[in-house]
Amino acid sequence: MFYDRLFVLDPKLRALFKGDMREQGRKLMTLLKMAVNGLRNLERLVPSVEALGRRHVAYGVKDADYAVVGSALLWTLKEGLGAGFTSEVEAAWAAVYETLSTVMQKAAHSEPMIETPAS
Repeated sequence: MFYDRLFVLDPKLRALFKGDMREQGRKLMTLLKMAVNGLRNLERLVPSVEALGRRHVAYGVKDADYAVVGSALLWTLKEGLGAGFTSEVEAAWAAVYETLSTVMQKAAHSEPMIETPAS
């Protein structure tokens, strides 16, 4: 549902996905699970999310794409959860997505850390 909605919202994003969409869906679910489980320990979660943001640059993801992804995600959750998608649940997911996408975008615009030998 998520990817169908994403491609309805912005058909040009389909070109960013080269592999098996079922596998891509599994990766998305893994990321969401990691995010939810990591919310209580952001210090541990952030490096993985930053690395993901840097990888997304190589895939061709642009800053504007994050808003479309967020819209598709919230729509998918609303469709999937039905009456369980309360305004509180929506606000919580929107906040989580905003946090993660902000971290990813900042990392995408930063230089990767290069370790230098100690003098």
